[in-house]
Amino acid sequence: MEAEIIAVGTELLGVQRVDTNSLFITDQLNALGVEVRRKMIVGDHRELLTASIKEALDRVEIVILTGGLGPTEDDLTRDAVSAATGRPLIFSDDLRDAIAARFRSFNRKMAEINLRQAYLVEGAEPLENPNGTAAGQWLEHEGRVVMLLPGPPHEMKPMFLNHCLPRLEKGLPAQVIRTRFYRVAGMGESDLDQLIAPVYTKYENPVTTILAAPSDIQVHLRARCSTAEEAEALLNEVGPPIEALLGDRIYSRNGDPLEVVVGQMLVAKKATLAVAESCTGGQLGQRITSVAGSSNYFVGGFLVYSDSMKEKLLGIDAALLAEHTSVSEAAAKAMAEGARQRTGATYALSITGEAGPESSTGAPVGTVFIGVAGPDGSDARKLTLPGDRARIRTFATQAALDLLRRKLA
Repeated sequence: MEAEIIAVGTELLGVQRVDTNSLFITDQLNALGVEVRRKMIVGDHRELLTASIKEALDRVEIVILTGGLGPTEDDLTRDAVSAATGRPLIFSDDLRDAIAARFRSFNRKMAEINLRQAYLVEGAEPLENPNGTAAGQWLEHEGRVVMLLPGPPHEMKPMFLNHCLPRLEKGLPAQVIRTRFYRVAGMGESDLDQLIAPVYTKYENPVTTILAAPSDIQVHLRARCSTAEEAEALLNEVGPPIEALLGDRIYSRNGDPLEVVVGQMLVAKKATLAVAESCTGGQLGQRITSVAGSSNYFVGGFLVYSDSMKEKLLGIDAALLAEHTSVSEAAAKAMAEGARQRTGATYALSITGEAGPESSTGAPVGTVFIGVAGPDGSDARKLTLPGDRARIRTFATQAALDLLRRKLA
């Protein structure tokens, strides 16, 4: 079976509110083997919402709406489902009494407008909401299931888990979805796709999705079968050939970001790390310390934006900077060596470069050098990075962490 999720509310079309309900629902549905084919946000517009529900009912077996069940005139979900299915709204005395009892429990008088929440779409089962006044609704219509759920997550989630999930489990065919994904560093999206396409294009199941972020590519495999064993067998058929092609470019098989992976490797080796940053302005240190437990291996760092600070804090020779400039392989190596020497860390990483929008050294914007120093000496690499200032800085931190990962490996 397949599903669509419609988040209702004009506020979700602005920048202040984000629809997180659909992420939770998708995760729950996937565990049952239900594929979510479309998510959409529809504002408080009766005709548009009605049309969206009709279209969803034409495409999929399960339609889930969140929000728009409040008492005000702009809460239109009940009305839209009624119009889309041709089923009238029926006033429920039981719902009216339950809403009134909730107001009494708070020593408040129920406003007349709250009676709007006592209407059910004809044929729908009410879903109890102990956390609010908006009852949910479960409607079976012409072989389809329509769920009307409240918008606040603290109301929606327990309602879905306690009332919708058990109903779905009883009515769904035996089916599961299993996933496997790899996080890859050191190559671009088009290069990766060209490399692994001969493998994954042979299969419609599992479905392969490639997601790109700055210097971080994710390959997702999703197998949908009647049993978990069948799904895992498919993943085991497609996954290993992809892993063989990507080799050590794969840095994570469980979703962990690079800073977590590197931290785990440092702990395993009982090693410590320091950093020296110029153009990234502390971003590398921030990524490393965002990991819980990083104090077990991260000793500290240096934010050396100017040449004078590189000289004073890291002990870099002024003549070296005058000869090579601060954006150079020599400077990157010296920064890593200085950070390691001054902190006593096992390893040190450095980043220096031109993030833009203008160059201060004459090197083209996007020119970045990353350095690493460790027990076996120091090394540095030149990068030519695309994009604006933010992307260049993100690329640089990812490349530095990947350099250390490969050194540790």
